[in-house]
Order: sequence, then structure tokens, then C-alpha cells
Amino acid sequence: MTKFKEYADRRGDAVKAKGALLQKFRNATAAPDLAAKLAARTEVARARDVRCAARDAEKLAEQQRVAAEAAAVVEEDIRRHAAEAAAIEASQLAQARRIALVLSDEAARKSARDLRYAKRKAAQLVA
Repeated sequence: MTKFKEYADRRGDAVKAKGALLQKFRNATAAPDLAAKLAARTEVARARDVRCAARDAEKLAEQQRVAAEAAAVVEEDIRRHAAEAAAIEASQLAQARRIALVLSDEAARKSARDLRYAKRKAAQLVA
């Protein structure tokens, strides 16, 4: 047969339990090694913060290195494109000079031919 506790018994047990918890808390806060435990926790937290800051610094340095490499690649690409454009422009200029030389030679030959033709016609008219 089970025994049922009365309300007053249950309430008394609850008050005793709360009192025991309160006493345990008071004993824990008055413990002589509490300061050492808090100091150890503080030191662990400080060390964690230092490690976190070091990781953040490493990440930042890596991001800066990657950005510098990307900038160098872009700069090299721009330099290469500029060199290619200069080479193309020089090639086009040389081609234009060759065309101008051919055209001037062609004009000189035509004028020489026209002069010979005119001399021949003049010689035919005189004779």
C-alpha cells in the first residue's frame, strides 16, 4: 500500500529543498578556491580571444594576399593587352607604309610610262 503525502508534507519538503539549494549556493560563493576558478576561467577566455584574434588576422592577411595576387594578374593582363594592341598598331602602320610605297611606285611608273608615250606621239607627229 502506497502512502500519499499530505499537502503540508509536500510543502515542507519543497521549503527544505529550496533551503538546501540556497545553502549550497552560499557555500559555493564562499569557497576559498572560487577566486582561483574565476581567474582560470578568465585566463581561458582571454586565451580564446587571443586565438580568435590571431585567426582573424590570418584571414585578413590571406584576403589581402589573394587581393594582391588578383590585382597583379589584372595588371599583367592589362599590360599584355596593351602590348598586343601596340604590336597590332605597329603592324598596321607598317602595312600602311608598304601600301603607300607601292602606290607611290605605281604612280611613278605610270608617270614615266605616260611621259614615254607622250614622247613617242610627239615624235610621230613631227615625222
